Amino acid sequence: MNKVNNKILSKPFLDSLFFTQNNWHQHGVLVHTLRVTYYALKAGDFKFFAAGLLHDIGKPFTAFKKDKEDYEFNEWSFTDHEERSYQIIKNWPFISEYTKNIVRYHYLIRDIKKSKKENYERYLKKKAIWDSLDEDMHKDLYRFLKYDDMGKGRKSR
Repeated sequence: MNKVNNKILSKPFLDSLFFTQNNWHQHGVLVHTLRVTYYALKAGDFKFFAAGLLHDIGKPFTAFKKDKEDYEFNEWSFTDHEERSYQIIKNWPFISEYTKNIVRYHYLIRDIKKSKKENYERYLKKKAIWDSLDEDMHKDLYRFLKYDDMGKGRKSR
């Protein structure tokens, strides 16, 4: 898991929460989160309400500059942000195990595709997680990914 642990009042935390994520997100984490939740509710997928609100709760804690592009375009990387989000909520008794799993695995589909090209060992670990999930969870993760994408808007450089 990403070892970055930004403090709440740090520049990476506040900047990523309110203003800047990366080339794939038009908005900071807060507006993105509200947009994801909005699109899920608008579609009548009420079971994603809590996951929409919580799926990126750990993201500002994990914001870091990974490469030259992050510095050049003043953007952030968020490696393993979904696991950090899960770690924050995993012991909350008022959140269902289903929602915790959506939060924990919401990036799994993309992570599998990306790591297959970049890091085969990571790919094997992520693929094993995917294979351990049932077909209904697979379908729900694809559906949630659609709302996550809608919530991104599109930023252009």
